Amino acid sequence: MKLFIGLGNPGAKYSQNRHNIGFMAVDRIAETGFSPWKSKFQGLVSEGRIGSEKVILLKPATFMNLSGQSVGEAMRFYKLSPDDITVFHDELDLAPGKVRLKTGGGHAGHNGLRSLHQHIGPDYHRVRLGIGHPGHKDKVARYVLHDFAKAEAGWLDDILRGIEDGVSHLATGDGPKFLNTIALRLNPPRPSTGKKKPAITPAITSPDTPAPADPRTPIQRLKDRFS
Repeated sequence: MKLFIGLGNPGAKYSQNRHNIGFMAVDRIAETGFSPWKSKFQGLVSEGRIGSEKVILLKPATFMNLSGQSVGEAMRFYKLSPDDITVFHDELDLAPGKVRLKTGGGHAGHNGLRSLHQHIGPDYHRVRLGIGHPGHKDKVARYVLHDFAKAEAGWLDDILRGIEDGVSHLATGDGPKFLNTIALRLNPPRPSTGKKKPAITPAITSPDTPAPADPRTPIQRLKDRFS
């Protein structure tokens, strides 16, 4: 069994915030055939299967800085270890549209991860969803609690579709295939036109190619030489 957790803040007020991209990710996974969301573990839970793997989706309703309470409760109930847990969260240190995987490590000041560290330790898996940095630490709080800009809708939708497409690889532990699936959504291969390129006639003849015959008579050639 796997526990996939999306980090965010509950309520319509925050639903489109950059800080809620983790919620958006598990919401998109839930659309692949999971059960309706229900209240449990101080959050919302949806259950389903991805291939042969049973997966529980969890969105803590405790607000970001207390997310660990909800996750710890679910983890104890299902008797899971940190290795069974994958957390989807916003990442300031990655450019918008970038996605990276990580296991363990520090929380880098992220309040949701800080709370998880306190309740279950640092050794869980993470899907780091890049949202970019506002440029100064004093602007971070306002930036993450602000809605995505309209100009960001394209890459955001591509990432969420890519997560939906590749989640089966994530469930089986194949991180590279999961990331590759997202990359193909962000940068799809260009379709071939099927047209052959025209042949190019070489400008220089081969040394073995005989020179064309000179049609002039010897007298004409001599005349031309001194004219």
